[in-house]
Amino acid sequence: GAHFNPAVSAIFLMRREISAHTAGLYVIAQLFGALAGVLLAHAMFDLPLMQVSEKLRAGWGQGISEAVATFGLILTILLTLRARPDAVPLSVGLYITAAYWFTASTSFANPAVTIARGFTDSFAGIAPAHVPMFIAAQLIGAVIALGVTRILAPAAAQQTAHLKAAE
Repeated sequence: GAHFNPAVSAIFLMRREISAHTAGLYVIAQLFGALAGVLLAHAMFDLPLMQVSEKLRAGWGQGISEAVATFGLILTILLTLRARPDAVPLSVGLYITAAYWFTASTSFANPAVTIARGFTDSFAGIAPAHVPMFIAAQLIGAVIALGVTRILAPAAAQQTAHLKAAE
């Protein structure tokens, strides 16, 4: 799978579909990729490469928005994987586009992106002091989505466990 998001990798680790070692490597790559993206964006717009955000993004509304955004993202991925695996990329793209508009936080929904946004003082930035709340909300939303998926699609969870046991 295309793991661009530590929350997604964590869920696949919790589902025992990837190992802790693989999850760790994904997270390292995700963080480096997100930080490289910030540097590239700064270079493209002739901005100083190294910045620290001063954009305040705090409060319950922002946290709830991130939990909702990440919940929806994980739910979209897991249920689309069950129904039509080839449609996951399109489903994720459409969901993230929609979540940008229906959440107060503009749907970061990705801990690596959240960390990287702490290093840009552009309109997309987030003050480093607010990063932990965003990441906590994202992980909470992801875990709740995993639980809801197990309720909505218990056969899929059992089928995955049987497939892993057969390997």
